[in-house]
Amino acid sequence: MCGRYQFTAEQVAEIQRIAEAINKKYNAGAWRPGEISPSMSAPVLLDSAGGIQPELLTWGYRGPKGLIINARAETAAERPMFRESVAQKRCVIPSSGFFEWDRQKRKYLFTLPGEGALYMAGLYDVRAGKPSYVILTTEANASMREVHHRMPLVLTKEQVAPWLAEPEAAGEFLRMTPPQLEKAPADAQISFW
Repeated sequence: MCGRYQFTAEQVAEIQRIAEAINKKYNAGAWRPGEISPSMSAPVLLDSAGGIQPELLTWGYRGPKGLIINARAETAAERPMFRESVAQKRCVIPSSGFFEWDRQKRKYLFTLPGEGALYMAGLYDVRAGKPSYVILTTEANASMREVHHRMPLVLTKEQVAPWLAEPEAAGEFLRMTPPQLEKAPADAQISFW
C-alpha cells in the first residue's frame, strides 16, 4: 500500500529538474512539493512524442465508493477500471521516497539505496474531468515486509522508459519483485490523513 510519499527537490537533482519543469509549465499555485497525499496534484512522468515529459495530475481515481489511490499490479490488467490504462496510459511517479506505517502507527520513510530519486509505476486516466493517477502496488519484498504486506511497484531509473513506452516490458514489470529499500523512522506524524 502507498498512502503518502515525498517529493522534495532540495537534495535530489533529478527531482529538482522535474519540479523546475512543472513550475515553468503550470502557474505557481498549481501544486505544492513536500509530502504528497491522495487528492493532491503532483508531478508524474508521461511518454509523449517529445520523449518523457513531466505533467501535473491529481492522485486518485474517483470510483463509485470513493477515491482509489492504488491498483494491484497482479490484477490491474484484468480489472475494467485499470485495463485500458495498463495497455495505453502508464505513468511514473517520481519521488524522493514513500511513507508507510506499521501496526503501532509508527511512520517510516522508504528510499532506494544509493539513489536520490525513487520511481513508482503508475497508471493514469481522466476521471471526473481531471487527469488522475494511481500507484501500482505489489507484494512486499523483504525490506518492506515487517512494516506492511504491500508496497509500491518501484522502478529503477533504467526501467522508467521501457515501462512508459514498451507494452511487453510493462507486462514483465507487473510481475517483478521491486528492489530492496532502506527504511528510516519518520516520527513527525502518526496519523494517516
